[in-house]
Amino acid sequence: MRLLITGGTGVLGRALLPLAEAAGHDVFAPAHGALDLFDRAAVDVAVRDTDAVVHLASRIQPLDKLDDLPAWRENDRLRAEATAILVDAALATDTVVLAMPTVTFVYPSGEPVDEDTPLAHTNGTLASALVAEREIARFSRPGRRGVVLRLGLLDGPGTGHDAPVASLGATLHVADAASDSLMTATCGAFG
Repeated sequence: MRLLITGGTGVLGRALLPLAEAAGHDVFAPAHGALDLFDRAAVDVAVRDTDAVVHLASRIQPLDKLDDLPAWRENDRLRAEATAILVDAALATDTVVLAMPTVTFVYPSGEPVDEDTPLAHTNGTLASALVAEREIARFSRPGRRGVVLRLGLLDGPGTGHDAPVASLGATLHVADAASDSLMTATCGAFG
């Protein structure tokens, strides 16, 4: 299976790449700056002949910048604008799967959640996550699968948290997030 992985040099991408290669997939993961995700023509070329796209590109800021909206602009653009461009490109090809992680922070805090839990009022940096999710839903149609993985905070190598952070609630090890991302992109893609 041919996979395009955006954000392959980031924390999650660095964990995903070796898993995808070890599973025998043909992986195209352009280095940071090698693919302008806002250039429609370049994205069209990158998506051509792919079976699945895993969109991991982000510019996540440290927790102390959660309220600094200007610091998150590039991340918001990658979530909203770049996702729309990737969806357009994938819809014009035979791409079967488009998968992307977003965040669990769109749910009300302090309460148990499940698939039926309504979203919390979102604004600021969380609004772009929901725009990205709508774009992934736009990709979903017969014969295609758009998948959103709502991940929480990651722990493990490269995340800034080597171990789970109990004070932040449940965290997810980056290796588990990578494994889930690969399974999402490849499981049943041809079934």
